[in-house]
Amino acid sequence: MKIPYYHVDVFTSSLFKGNPAGVCILSDDWLEDDLMQNIAAENKHAETAFVIQRGDSFELRWFTPEVEMDLCGHATVAPAHVLFNEMGYGAHEIHFETKSGRVSVSRSGSQLILDFPSRPPAGMDAPDNLELVLGAKPVETLRNRDFLIVFEDEKTISDINPDLFAMKQWDCLGVIVTAPGDKVDFISRFFAPRAGVDEDPATGSAHCTLIPYWAKRLEKKRLHGLQISERGGEFFCRDAGDRVKIGGNALTYLRGELEV
Repeated sequence: MKIPYYHVDVFTSSLFKGNPAGVCILSDDWLEDDLMQNIAAENKHAETAFVIQRGDSFELRWFTPEVEMDLCGHATVAPAHVLFNEMGYGAHEIHFETKSGRVSVSRSGSQLILDFPSRPPAGMDAPDNLELVLGAKPVETLRNRDFLIVFEDEKTISDINPDLFAMKQWDCLGVIVTAPGDKVDFISRFFAPRAGVDEDPATGSAHCTLIPYWAKRLEKKRLHGLQISERGGEFFCRDAGDRVKIGGNALTYLRGELEV
């Protein structure tokens, strides 16, 4: 079986930056779950997206090298980029049916704009070893799907070198660390060792929680964020009530096919 395959760098305007995603275009039906998981593990990207067209919309699933995800931002932008720019999809907006309901991606100039559910964080009791694991004392600890750990300044976020084995024992999928940015509204990093991703380069789904938090704290609807991983990611954000708009750029690095 041959599967059209693309490698796309997302939330960046430069190749070799942002978050790489694999995109597999399926023709008729889903592959077996074990096969999709093995493909994702072989690709070794943070996520590989699998897409099937169903009439006027598309079905979309996401796999890390170890688990299937319920929501993923960069691996939604990546298949939208492929459909718009590689496969000639002519509509202004693409709708995807996912495990988290319908999500969409629209075009605005060179940017692709994700429409995702908002996931505001709520207060939580921090793990007893939080400061030891992160090596710094936060000013606030909250959670939704992921822990949201807030610090005072950008340098603290940059210097964090977490104990990933200890973090893996925490009761959450991922850990977002964030602070006000020196040149942007906020900065962040994202760790998900339980999902097989020690540090994700640029994480759209984390912004479902970051956007409502910073919109409320800064009292503004439009926000500019940077994810300060080694590869880096840039996000143009808008708080839209129960939805968030997450804008970014994407570039195709590779076109080919898988044979399985």
